[in-house]
Amino acid sequence: MIINITEAWDNMTIEAMLQSLHIPKKPMHELRMSKAITINAEPATLRSTIHTGDSLFLPIPEEKSAYKSSYRLCEVKYEDEHLAILVKPKGVKTHPNDMAESNTLLNHAIYTLDSEYVEPVHRLDQETVGLLLVAKNPFIKKILDRMLEDRQITRTYRAKVKSHLPLKTQTIDLPIGKDKFHPNKRRVSQTGDRAVTHIVSSKALGDGIAEVELTLETGRTHQIRVHLAAIGYPVLGDPLYSDSNLRQLSLESYKLEFTHPITQEKIAATLD
Repeated sequence: MIINITEAWDNMTIEAMLQSLHIPKKPMHELRMSKAITINAEPATLRSTIHTGDSLFLPIPEEKSAYKSSYRLCEVKYEDEHLAILVKPKGVKTHPNDMAESNTLLNHAIYTLDSEYVEPVHRLDQETVGLLLVAKNPFIKKILDRMLEDRQITRTYRAKVKSHLPLKTQTIDLPIGKDKFHPNKRRVSQTGDRAVTHIVSSKALGDGIAEVELTLETGRTHQIRVHLAAIGYPVLGDPLYSDSNLRQLSLESYKLEFTHPITQEKIAATLD
């Protein structure tokens, strides 16, 4: 993998740069033992100093994802050699539960992207449409996983609910666990995992419907759907958490924002 060194890493050692990216111990050790690191095509070690404009080569083991190609294209909002932002359609699963499946977004991504390694950094419910971030090599996957954990990737959602008035700005901090009476359902449970959802804005659309904009601090299964139902405003068209008989979930992941870990560029992709 080639990294063009930016001002953020000027005059740092390679090791310090990798530590700033929170590279785990095992891949760090593998790089430390490597004899193939170069700076501007010259041999280097993790103790070597890098400067703005340098071309750093890191020998990253090649890995392939196990997903079958669907031979169907998916929509790509952003792509470079390290990562991509895809659009997941409604009704399409993020990834297969069985590797024999071939009609999920990751199957389409393997066919579409210029990479044999494509792995999701987060997931979307099957009925949720929207933006999904994927890594194109295992090194970047580790970095993006840590960024998500440290809340350095902002995921913004839009949902429609029944309400004549806009919902007030608030933070919903309620733990979520499995529903023992329904295998596919989650519920607010004091023994569940902490889940935090922020309602950042809302507006009335008329006809007794309001649109809500939300960001996630955590990423539990069905988190937004469970939290909005818990405060009395289930997502429209949600057959699991409301009295709707339709599978027309009015929920979309419409914006992703983060600083690119390698180029240091501000990335902002929207569904619209």
